[in-house]
Amino acid sequence: MQRNHPITGWKDKVLFTPGPLTTSRTVKQAMLRDLGSRDVEFIRLVEEIRRRLLELGGVAKGDYEAIIMQGSGTFTLEAVVSSTIPPEGKLLVIVSGAYGRRIAQIARVLKIDTTALNFPEDRKPDLREIETALAADDAITHIAVVHCETTTGIINPIRAIGAMVKQSGRRLFVDAMSSFGAVPLNLAECGIDYLVTSANKCIEGVPGFGIVLAKREALLETEGFARSLSLDLLAQWKGLDAKGQFRFTPPTHTLLAFHQALIELEREGGVEARAARYQANHAALVAGMQKMGFQEYLRPEDQGHIITSFHYPDHPNFFIDEFYRRLNEKDYVIYPGKVSDADCFRIGTIGRISVADVRGLLAAIRETLAEMEIVLS
Repeated sequence: MQRNHPITGWKDKVLFTPGPLTTSRTVKQAMLRDLGSRDVEFIRLVEEIRRRLLELGGVAKGDYEAIIMQGSGTFTLEAVVSSTIPPEGKLLVIVSGAYGRRIAQIARVLKIDTTALNFPEDRKPDLREIETALAADDAITHIAVVHCETTTGIINPIRAIGAMVKQSGRRLFVDAMSSFGAVPLNLAECGIDYLVTSANKCIEGVPGFGIVLAKREALLETEGFARSLSLDLLAQWKGLDAKGQFRFTPPTHTLLAFHQALIELEREGGVEARAARYQANHAALVAGMQKMGFQEYLRPEDQGHIITSFHYPDHPNFFIDEFYRRLNEKDYVIYPGKVSDADCFRIGTIGRISVADVRGLLAAIRETLAEMEIVLS
């Protein structure tokens, strides 16, 4: 049910999450039509989406390819892991949170030789340790890292990691699920062979498919590697490139919404302008939360502008389920914590929201604290 929010007017509950996100009315409206999967208009739409995605990554077709995979972002992560690592290959996963651990779990389920290099969740990975691990194990063929680890909100140094991986002659896979479209990025300059993101993150589309931006040279090496029929990345690209066709039923309505979201990203001023809006949201959030007495989990120098983890306040009346419920009843949706060594909740600052929405959330939090009879120092 759509509500008349006091600040945003037409919006549903405002989603302060890492995705799915609050979307614009026009993105929603773009889904209110039907297109056949073999319709000439639909094929042209998919071609334009793929072109725009490469432009967002700072690369061109021929050097890189944009591949759309039906399903969630995690399905697409599995498509890359299962399709691009040779039978005798070995994956090194740089882990600094739950989503790095998920990549390692995917690889192990697929019976891929996998090593996880684990780092504390409240610190960026140590580049010297990564360098040492690469030098010590010649069997490693691929390295995976999460760009924005939404367990905490940390932004990992993928440019430095990419330079190291490229120098060692390995392939780099970046999970940019929650950062692509919100952090300016050039795939070639960062040495990225495969980047994965999702329709319902910072480009502000709706759920339904994931995206792979793949270096063509690396992709063409993977013939025969796929461990799945439906998640075969190379086969998916061949179908899209030859005739603009998906191998299986495409998410037509979601793609219509995503095309509109890409147009709106361009009108906003591109990734730089969107990043500036998200940064303003984040700054307003942190300032307001600190004023109320909340403490962030990460140090400011490690914190990104995508999502922020806050410690539970040390107060006998604070119960996260009640806090969440009361905010939800006020039409504000935050996110549970995933940090393994601390009690935290998370607040995202991405999606079709502004500083005005953040101020509305802060007012709702102040009201909720008063209702719960919580006074923070």
